[in-house]
Amino acid sequence: MCTMWTPEVQTCQNIFPINRTVFLFLLPTYVDEQKDFLGQMFCTLGEIIGSTGSRLERTLSGIPGKKCGNIIFTAEELSNCRDIVTMQLCANKLDKKDFFGKSDPFLVFYRSNEDGTFTICHKTEVVKNNLNPVWQPFTIPVRALCNGDYDRTVKVDVYDWDRDGRQTHDHKSLTGTLNGRSHDFIGEFTTSYREFSKGQSQFNVYEVLNPKKKGRKKKYVNSGTVTLLSFKVESEFTFVDFIRGGTQLNFTVAIDFTASNGNPSQPTSLHYMSPYQMNTYAMALKAVGEIIQDYDSDKLFPAYGFGAKLPPDGKISHAFPMNFSGENPNCVGIEGVLEAYFQSLRTVQLYGPTNFAPVINQVARCAADVTDGSQYFVLLMITDGVISDMVQTKEAVVNAAALPMSIIIVGVGPAEFDAMEELDGDVVRVSSKGRIAERDIVQFVPFRDYIDRQGNQVLSMARLAKDVLAEIPEQLLGFMKTRGIIPHPAQPAASSSGTTCSITTTSITTTTSTTSSLGLNKLRI
Repeated sequence: MCTMWTPEVQTCQNIFPINRTVFLFLLPTYVDEQKDFLGQMFCTLGEIIGSTGSRLERTLSGIPGKKCGNIIFTAEELSNCRDIVTMQLCANKLDKKDFFGKSDPFLVFYRSNEDGTFTICHKTEVVKNNLNPVWQPFTIPVRALCNGDYDRTVKVDVYDWDRDGRQTHDHKSLTGTLNGRSHDFIGEFTTSYREFSKGQSQFNVYEVLNPKKKGRKKKYVNSGTVTLLSFKVESEFTFVDFIRGGTQLNFTVAIDFTASNGNPSQPTSLHYMSPYQMNTYAMALKAVGEIIQDYDSDKLFPAYGFGAKLPPDGKISHAFPMNFSGENPNCVGIEGVLEAYFQSLRTVQLYGPTNFAPVINQVARCAADVTDGSQYFVLLMITDGVISDMVQTKEAVVNAAALPMSIIIVGVGPAEFDAMEELDGDVVRVSSKGRIAERDIVQFVPFRDYIDRQGNQVLSMARLAKDVLAEIPEQLLGFMKTRGIIPHPAQPAASSSGTTCSITTTSITTTTSTTSSLGLNKLRI
C-alpha cells in the first residue's frame, strides 16, 4: 500500500545545517485527532539534497516484528515569493457517482515538480450530496502552489468522497495505486497561477475531464465544469518584517506573592533566595526576559507583584509595582526586574488570593492606547497555584484578545495546573459570557516539565524560553493581519524615537525617550 499525505511545505533555510540529522516519525491524523505510530527514520538534510534528483527513498522502522513500509523525500529549493493567495471555486453538473444519492465532491490541488511528477499541495473540504458544489475560500502560499513560477502547471482533481476511501488516480507522482476502497475519481483539469490570476472570467471556467470515460465513450463531453469565483493575492509578512519596521515588544512581568509559595527564608520556599543558585521564579523570569528584551529598545520593563500585603498598613494588592514607585513601575533591564523582585521579597508579606485579572486588565488598558502596530505587549505571569478569580480572568483574556497583547503564564512548583489549561486556547478558545476570544493569546507551561534532570539551570532556562516564546510571533502576526496592519520599511541603523507605555496601579502614563535601533543579529525567537 502506498499512501500520499497532504504536506504543508516544509522549509529548511539557513538556520538548518546541511549535516543536521533529520528525525521523522509518522502519525496519521484522523477526524477525531487520534494518532497511531506508523514508523520512523533518520537521515541528514544533505542526504536528501545530495541524492539523485534530490529524491531519497528510505525504509521506515520502529515497530518490532512489523514492516513499516518506505517513505520518499523530494527536495526543491523554494523561491523567495512571499505572496499568499485566497481563492474560491465552485462546480456545475458534476458526474453522479453515488448509487443512492448525488456525489460528495472535493478538490485536490497538485504542484508540478521539476522532474515531471506532482505533489499534493491542498485539499478542499467535502461538499455532501451536491453536483453543483460551492467550496469555502481557502488560502495557500504561492510558493506551495507553484514555487513562484507563475507558468508552472497546477493540476486539480475532482473526487467523490467515500467514507473509507483514498485517492487512486495515477498522476505519475508519489501516490501510486492504492489498495482497498477508494474515493471515486470524477475528473481533472490543469491550469497555472497566471491563469488563476485573471480572476473570475471565461478563462477560468474549466472542463472536468475523465480520460478513461473519454476513451470509452464517443459522445463524452465532460464530467462537469469548475469555475473560479474569486482570486485574491496578498503579501505574507513575517515577524521579522514587523520588528525591522520598528514594532516594539513591550515586556511586563507579574509575579505571584501568595503565601502558598512558602516562607522565602526557608529552603523549601519557591521564593527562597539561595546564595548559590536562582529559584524557579528568577529562572523563569531571566529565561524569558533576556530574550524578549532584545526586541524592546529602551529596556524599561514594568514589573508587578500580586497577592501580597503591603507595608505599612497591610493592604492586599494584586498589582503593586515591585520597585514601589507608584509613578514609574519600570525597571531597567532584566537585572533591574530581578533586583526589584528580591527587594519585594524582603518587604512584603506573602498572602493571597491568586488573582490574575487586575494585572491583565492593567496591561490591556495600556495596549488599548497603541493599536496601530507600533507596539505589541507581552505579559509574563509566574505563579505557583490555581487562579482564584477564573471567571474574571477569562473575561480579561477575552477582552485582551482584541488588543496587541499576548500572555505567557509559567507555573512553578508541584501544584496541579489543570484549570490553567482552560486559558491556553490551543484546543478550545477561551470564552466569557457568551463571547469567544478572537485570538489565542495565552501560552501556559509548567516549569517542572523543562527542568534538566542533571540540574543544569542554563539548559532548563533555554528549554523553557524556546517553548513559551514560540507562539509570540504568530500571535503578533495574527493581530496585525486581522487589523490590516502592514510593517513599515526596515529602519536604518540610526537612532530613532521610541515610545514606551508605563502602567501604575492608578493611572497610565506615556513617556518618550531616544533609543537605538534593534540589534537584529540577536533575533532568537
